[in-house]
Amino acid sequence: MMRLRVPLVPLLVALGLPAPALASAARASQAPTPGALYEDGPAGRFLLGGQWLFRLDGERTGLAQRFQHQQTVAGWSPVSVPNAWNATDPSEASMAGTTAWYRRDFRLPDDGSALDWVLRFESVNYRARFWLNGVPIGSHTGAYLPFELRLPGLRRGGLNRLVVRVDNRRFPTDFPPSSFSAIGTPTGGWWNYGGILREVYLRRIDRVDLAAVQVRTALPCASCAATIVFTVRVRNYSDRPQRVRLLARYGRTAVRFGTAPIGAGHLHTFNARLRIAAPRLWSPAAPHLYPVRIEASVPRRTSKKATSGRRRSSVVARYRLRSGIRSIKVTSDGRLALNGEYVSFRGVGVHEDDPVAGAAIDNDVRARLVADARELGATLIRAHYPLHPYVHELADRAGLMVWSEIPVYSVRTEFLKRASVRRLAADELRDNILANQNHASVVIWSIGNELSARPGPVQGYYIKRAVAVARALDPTRPVGLAVAGYPAAGCQPEYGPLDVLGINAYFGWYPGPGGQLADRSRLPGYLDAVRACYPSKAVAITEFGAEANRAGPVEEKGTWAFQQEYVNYNLGVFATKPWLAGVSYWTLREFRVRPGWEGGNPRPAPPLHQKGLIAFDGTRKPAFFDAQRLYRGAAQFRVPRPPTRAPTRSRAR
Repeated sequence: MMRLRVPLVPLLVALGLPAPALASAARASQAPTPGALYEDGPAGRFLLGGQWLFRLDGERTGLAQRFQHQQTVAGWSPVSVPNAWNATDPSEASMAGTTAWYRRDFRLPDDGSALDWVLRFESVNYRARFWLNGVPIGSHTGAYLPFELRLPGLRRGGLNRLVVRVDNRRFPTDFPPSSFSAIGTPTGGWWNYGGILREVYLRRIDRVDLAAVQVRTALPCASCAATIVFTVRVRNYSDRPQRVRLLARYGRTAVRFGTAPIGAGHLHTFNARLRIAAPRLWSPAAPHLYPVRIEASVPRRTSKKATSGRRRSSVVARYRLRSGIRSIKVTSDGRLALNGEYVSFRGVGVHEDDPVAGAAIDNDVRARLVADARELGATLIRAHYPLHPYVHELADRAGLMVWSEIPVYSVRTEFLKRASVRRLAADELRDNILANQNHASVVIWSIGNELSARPGPVQGYYIKRAVAVARALDPTRPVGLAVAGYPAAGCQPEYGPLDVLGINAYFGWYPGPGGQLADRSRLPGYLDAVRACYPSKAVAITEFGAEANRAGPVEEKGTWAFQQEYVNYNLGVFATKPWLAGVSYWTLREFRVRPGWEGGNPRPAPPLHQKGLIAFDGTRKPAFFDAQRLYRGAAQFRVPRPPTRAPTRSRAR
């Protein structure tokens, strides 16, 4: 059984209560809290926080022992959710993963209008099964993206018990994949935190639900009129047909979708368009956002007498978000353009990690992450997985662009060739786009990171299909892929469908296969070769960095002085390539990787990845201020050459 070093104080000891009293005290505090930790989304959300119960199941005997039916609290300990059960455990067993159980008693909020309720999880790592009042209600595989479950058998007037079994063991076919080295050490790209890593909500539904909302902005040119395209899928949860009327406001402008009958249990898609003649644009310099409100109503009958009455409407579903109008595209000469201006962003990689909470961070940590990126002078952030909705909202408001990537990281070709793996990757991409497409901050959909540097037909097939999925769901944003930058890789025709190519360039830090990265002076020539290979694609540096954890001479890897000089040299080289779409340092802050991590550092401190410009405890390294000076001094947005012909204006129909 894995070790657990989470500081959990058993509630029996803390309160001095016997088991029956513990159960009563737990039930007394189980009312969900109205509201959510982020703004965008449907009304009627209730945070299912407070006290949960938790127990490890390292021997995986919980199913046989029927943990999902247990009434006693023996063997269970109190935790708060979100929760990473191995947040402070750096052992190999912790990285390898295990199974654990969560349990939460709750009563429904006193709300007579609710016809139905769904359960929403923002992220569970990695495989989960769910029971409500002892009855299985579903399962889910994957992390970093939300999912919802209906709740059959819900006790509307009594106590309900939710039980969740989580298995965070990772396999080579997972995202990200994990396995074991030749000596039995668990591998992986970042720490394998297990648990319910983001918050859980109950969501109220009154007859109909705004099941999916897409508000897409189309801007042909910076001075053109904008077209706002609405697509709203409405589900009738009731057992009888409903005549649904949909209205919206975009800023101060009303949008009418009309009325449609929806059969019991059926879906209907409402569409509408709005033309804005002189829009205020979203950009890092001026991140203007339009408030959007959507309401669905159904007729109701009110009367003073049984024989007479009139039809009125009752609002049964609401949704709100903030929308930014901007265009992001790759020009014919291979430049990334925001609102018609060439972009050469300065960005930074991020990870959701905290010394105490692990990946189960709160909004204060998320706000600090965004604030640190802005302090650095960055205008873009990139993670290896979809970030929490609150980070996207903060990025929207702060004018911070997001390279939105799915965790299809270093999947070996022998596994990527499996249709089931490619299908799961496509599902991950689809879910990311559906969850985050309304955020103006998202400028690139990335389909993965560091797959084989020599793609071949298997990866080529994945790229082609993934790009098609992204463009079908959202044709307004470029599609990219981050790749390991090796000179020996040469030009790869399999990258043809991509709009953006991200290069992870570690010249002068890692030796690379055959030592091809050891000489940093090869970097300028390599970049020119990449440009020659892909003249019509936007090319960005998605990673570069050097570990630093101590004082020492500038020529010694792992010192702060070496990191400073490395940052200055690389940013100096990148500044001589004005065609680069941008540059992103890896990473902003240190994070946990895996046991035995060295990262090219002669004196590492595993499991910490120490390329961060900010130490794990929040201390800024000297290189932070070098990067800050160069980031703030860079021309990140430039006006392009005048077009050879006037752009075609599009009108809403």
